[in-house]
Amino acid sequence: MTHKILTRWVFLLLASLVISCGQAGPQAGTLPDFTELVEQQGAAVVNISTLQRVGGTGSAGRGPQVPEFFRHFFEGMEEQFNTPPRDAESQGSGFIISGDGYILTNYHVVRGADRILVRLQDRRELEAELIGHDEQSDLALLHIEEDDLPVVRIGSSRDLKVGQWVVAIGAPFGFESTVTAGIVSALGRSLPNENYVPFIQTDVAINPGNSGGPLFNLDGEVVGINSQIVSQSGGFMGLSFSIPIDMAMDVVKQLRETGRVARGWLGVLIQDVDRDLAESFGLDKPAGALVAQVMADSPAARAGLEAGDVVVRFNGEAVDRSAQLPHLVGRLAPGAEAAMEVVRDGKRKTLKLVVGELPDDLRQGRSGSGKPEAAPQAAAPLGLTVAPLAAEDLAKLDIETGVRITDVQPGPAARAGMRAGDVLRTLNNLDVESPEALQEIAQNLPPNSWVPALVQRGDNPRFMAIRIEEAP
Repeated sequence: MTHKILTRWVFLLLASLVISCGQAGPQAGTLPDFTELVEQQGAAVVNISTLQRVGGTGSAGRGPQVPEFFRHFFEGMEEQFNTPPRDAESQGSGFIISGDGYILTNYHVVRGADRILVRLQDRRELEAELIGHDEQSDLALLHIEEDDLPVVRIGSSRDLKVGQWVVAIGAPFGFESTVTAGIVSALGRSLPNENYVPFIQTDVAINPGNSGGPLFNLDGEVVGINSQIVSQSGGFMGLSFSIPIDMAMDVVKQLRETGRVARGWLGVLIQDVDRDLAESFGLDKPAGALVAQVMADSPAARAGLEAGDVVVRFNGEAVDRSAQLPHLVGRLAPGAEAAMEVVRDGKRKTLKLVVGELPDDLRQGRSGSGKPEAAPQAAAPLGLTVAPLAAEDLAKLDIETGVRITDVQPGPAARAGMRAGDVLRTLNNLDVESPEALQEIAQNLPPNSWVPALVQRGDNPRFMAIRIEEAP
């Protein structure tokens, strides 16, 4: 009897646990409700369409160019080749940031447009004026002649955390007022050819037509501007990138006040620090921005920054990757004072500087190479054959010393990635003034160690780590 009662008690206990777990599961995994956010903020999201006049191929000679020999075959058929001008259309999204008609969107949405139309949620279509744009951040400020418009609430992208829910509203593929949701996948992302934007990466479904639309947090505040996708098909693949709203609103402020955007500038070329370079520069771990070149008469040069320095902190913030440094510098106003902590010869050093303004006509690198003045010489034990550089070649590259690599044999230099045609500028932080100087430096390198070498490939300087092995 006791056994039956115990068995029944255990059964009831297990049943109650199953029921309670079944009730707790859905509650613990309940997804957020976005309906209130969309109802309150959706009216401030707009659809943007642009028209661009594309020239035709009429009598002005813009049609197919037919060789003179064949023209008699096409006499009387000219009209068939003449096509009238047409309007090319494109679509994107945007959002209203002030009740008097200011709208923020991506610059690539309106670039080259002859006419910009903004469509509100109440179906009104209004022509917009391009107030200003910033190509480097891909932002554009528009204005429509209308008052008492619904506006979004501006939040702060600095408060975002990875894993946080976010919502996008836009017009993908022209489908207006489309809502998609996801999470923040990463922060401070750098994309190719995008030096000044620390993108917010999300897995929110973003497609063509979403560009320029807002990214909201769950409080209904705009924290980003949907800007780019990474895709092999042209559609959403789980990698979407948004411009942080803090950066965007600074751009808006400058555009409204001055009509242009000024950014901080150091005047350096930098690269990442890998494990081998970290060891060669005496660093505890691969971190920081390695300075490959300091431009003449730049803020960095005036502050005493040198090629081979590793910037590990800027203005109080850690620099873990080289891509972070342009973001930190670019958000400072020209003329601002900043402190920069660098590692030089294995020791930490703090430099004070005044941030300059990024020149409008900045050109990265120069071209030109000439023939060596003398016969190549071998530089053991690196596995290199080098030749001196003429003074005019040094001037074209804007460098003071270096030798041209004419051949690379199997050995330490080849394993480091050096190629024929590269210019070797420094080795183990010593200037390579001639083939003879390189030979002397190479013979005195410490065995069983990593040493840095500054190499110029084309217009781009880059440090490489060379492993020096003990001679057998």
